[in-house]
Amino acid sequence: MSFCSFFGGEVFRDHFKSGIYVCSKCDHQLFSSRSKYEHSSPWPAFTETIHEDSVSKHEERPGAYKVRCGKCGNGLGHEFVKDGPSKGLSRF
Repeated sequence: MSFCSFFGGEVFRDHFKSGIYVCSKCDHQLFSSRSKYEHSSPWPAFTETIHEDSVSKHEERPGAYKVRCGKCGNGLGHEFVKDGPSKGLSRF
């Protein structure tokens, strides 16, 4: 299943079937459904990536990082520090 495209709307926010989320532009593996959790934002949220190089992150402002595909640079959303399930994990 491909990670969302900004212009196509988000169809995987409430999707919790087993699988791997990949970049919608280059099919690079990003996240496993095992690391997905429910979140109040309109985007799917994950606690970890598949590989160390699955994504790249660049700080946009304190506590907020722009997340991009680690292979092609496609924009994937944001990571917010201390935002996540019960243990203060980040959200992608």
